[in-house]
Amino acid sequence: MTFTLVIGGTRSGKSAFAESLIMHAPPPWRYIATAEALDASMRARIAGHQARRGAGWETIEAPLSLEIALQTEKPVLLDCLTLWLSNLLHADRHIADETTQLCEMLSKRAAPTIIVSSEVGLGITPENALARRFADEAGEMNQKLARMADHLYLLVAGYPLKIK
Repeated sequence: MTFTLVIGGTRSGKSAFAESLIMHAPPPWRYIATAEALDASMRARIAGHQARRGAGWETIEAPLSLEIALQTEKPVLLDCLTLWLSNLLHADRHIADETTQLCEMLSKRAAPTIIVSSEVGLGITPENALARRFADEAGEMNQKLARMADHLYLLVAGYPLKIK
């Protein structure tokens, strides 16, 4: 398995870069979408992502459970891990258990896997408890996956920096 983690801030170019990476593997590619179109702004973001992708893509919507979506021999692009985390928090799921299960699933994959995640730890400490918990959980989850990743990229203003 080749596992690549692409991390960066909001609108840093993470998704487009991840899409360009997965296209090095032969199609069909599986896009695992964790976002839910709950408002007009999110619907517009999702439409923008879909418009970039052409033939050869299969989209699976998996806002909470990634198990079935990851059970494939196809190359996978999972976008976005921090949206998945947010969904888990709102569903009152046990984050450590879910992250451990994700790592176990990733370790069993033979096909290339690329995961997009947001780096939320570059700003100030959030004011409210839920935002602090989200930032802490995202930081822990990103660190765990970064240690596991074969390749790690940080996106800054649309430019990828290869970390490992």
